[in-house]
Amino acid sequence: MSKSKVAILRTSPGTVLEDYHRLMNLAGYQDVVAKDADTALKVNISWHFFFPGSSTVPWQLEGVIRAMQRDGYTKDLIHACHNRTVVIDAHLGERENKQIDVVQAHGLRNVHLYEGEAWIDVRDAVGDLTKKFLCLNEVYPKGFSIPKRFLGENIIHLPTVKTHIFTTTTGAMKNAFGGLLNEHRHWTHPVIHETLVDLLMIQKKIHRGVFAVMDGTFAGDGPGPRCMIPHVKNVILASADQVAIDAVAGKLMGFDPLRDLKFVRLAHDLGLGCGDVRDIEIVGDVDALNDKWDFQGPFKEMTFASRNQHRIYWGPLKKPVEWSLKTWLAPWAYVASVAYHDAFWYPMYAQKNVQRVLASEWGRLFANWGRVQPDAEGRGYPDVGEVSPELIRIGLKHFLEAFRLIGMAVAESPELKHRRMRQEREAARSSHP
Repeated sequence: MSKSKVAILRTSPGTVLEDYHRLMNLAGYQDVVAKDADTALKVNISWHFFFPGSSTVPWQLEGVIRAMQRDGYTKDLIHACHNRTVVIDAHLGERENKQIDVVQAHGLRNVHLYEGEAWIDVRDAVGDLTKKFLCLNEVYPKGFSIPKRFLGENIIHLPTVKTHIFTTTTGAMKNAFGGLLNEHRHWTHPVIHETLVDLLMIQKKIHRGVFAVMDGTFAGDGPGPRCMIPHVKNVILASADQVAIDAVAGKLMGFDPLRDLKFVRLAHDLGLGCGDVRDIEIVGDVDALNDKWDFQGPFKEMTFASRNQHRIYWGPLKKPVEWSLKTWLAPWAYVASVAYHDAFWYPMYAQKNVQRVLASEWGRLFANWGRVQPDAEGRGYPDVGEVSPELIRIGLKHFLEAFRLIGMAVAESPELKHRRMRQEREAARSSHP
């Protein structure tokens, strides 16, 4: 078996596009991502509002698309890919994070998996592999569905380097979570580490190739993936081994992957990838791995929401609250999450938390994205423009948006949707005896 490889490079706006091309080839992506298969660029939207370090940044998406086209991949076989969640509006997120700008500029398809796409029962997709699942058979005794279009597709995950209140860190493995589990994903939170391992098994079975390109130009510390302290770290990573890239990112943040990241340890022990950084071949700017980030992690200064989420899924509230989350009462949790994060935390704390990084070159590049252009050679953005104070908007428009999102969380909740569907079926049967 060949040794797992993770590429890491230091980067800057002036060279970021060239750096992404070099990074992906250092990690051997052309050996994994077939040119004759459709490739899904699995965009990460951890918050529909812009927050540095939280979601796929436009230069990450731009760099990957340009690299693929430069290496002979046809744009007709590349598409952006988004998943659905009741607390995140993916359409708002792709606009606020300027991902849709990149997709449209390159004329790519933009696939939202929950809009008109066919889903297939996981047992029909992976067969006897379900017998090896660590937890999903117990979480979903009636089974669950995955996107049919994923069968035979390549997938390139586009996560960012950040911490997470459920999994300590989040990256390539967690990025599959939304795409492969359509509804009731919160049912898996008590066994989230085992869930990520089961999903990696599925990915290895259904995809033609699996690759990850992780952006650490911004990186997030604290109770992520939303309420974080963002930092400018100027690194990017790539690997065909989802376990290895998450392990290396974890080490960068100051964690011991095999000790602190249960999902990495479980996947490593099952032979799904390498979680021991000592056994991973690091290529590129190898010395970057020696930088001391010393992130405090997600548990030291938790928010009100994250503390209570832990009480719900692992604490004294587990049994009664977990029961309610599997009934038509579940939308209370969605409303609470959106109200806290969007209507309270973001307008109260976001601007203060991100102020330092907005003045950085990356903050200016984001602010002026679409107005500043790459150099003639396509290496990067030598001119990133001026600082913009308008990136974090907290006025009346924001509050109106937050209240719309609260309404969306109720209207789009699978529990109420299924209840309405049952009522409609019953009404139809009663009207046609």
